[in-house]
Amino acid sequence: MQSEALTLYKLIILYILEKVDFPLSNAQVSNFILEKEYTNYFTIQQAISELIDSELILCETIRNTTLYKLTEAGQETLEYFNSQISDAIKKDIVDYLKENKYTLREEVSTLSDYYQSKPGEYLVRCQVKEKDSSVIELTLTVPSEEEASTICNNWRGKSQEIYSFIIKSLITRKTTDDSEHIDDKL
Repeated sequence: MQSEALTLYKLIILYILEKVDFPLSNAQVSNFILEKEYTNYFTIQQAISELIDSELILCETIRNTTLYKLTEAGQETLEYFNSQISDAIKKDIVDYLKENKYTLREEVSTLSDYYQSKPGEYLVRCQVKEKDSSVIELTLTVPSEEEASTICNNWRGKSQEIYSFIIKSLITRKTTDDSEHIDDKL
């Protein structure tokens, strides 16, 4: 493969990551490039691997998802070589991100993972993140890997409902009847 083409794919990946304020998954980065038919899957993976090796992007694996973020060195590299990405490709990226930003953010901001803490006990960590902060973070202990896996699988679809329930439960003030009942006991 020509090194110029591989360099362009690396710059495209850096540009995509620079345009969002949250990490993107391998699938999200790959899907954009594959949809536009810029190159094939194996070339994308080679470009990502080389970006990681040269510390231009960071990767974090949570369960079966690998997430990528731009490093400071990646940002500097992109600033230096930005002109090598055509305006048409930049427009494609910006349009794609505008159209899919909410979906992309939702996919990577609702996280869950589990591990065995001791025999017959699994810790499940569920999070909803906004940028680099946790909106909610729950750690649950369950007796089986099956239950841990089920919780992880259901977290994305139920996280908003659970968050709302917790907030309402913790913020709700005592009703007048509850106050009167407490006053009667005093």
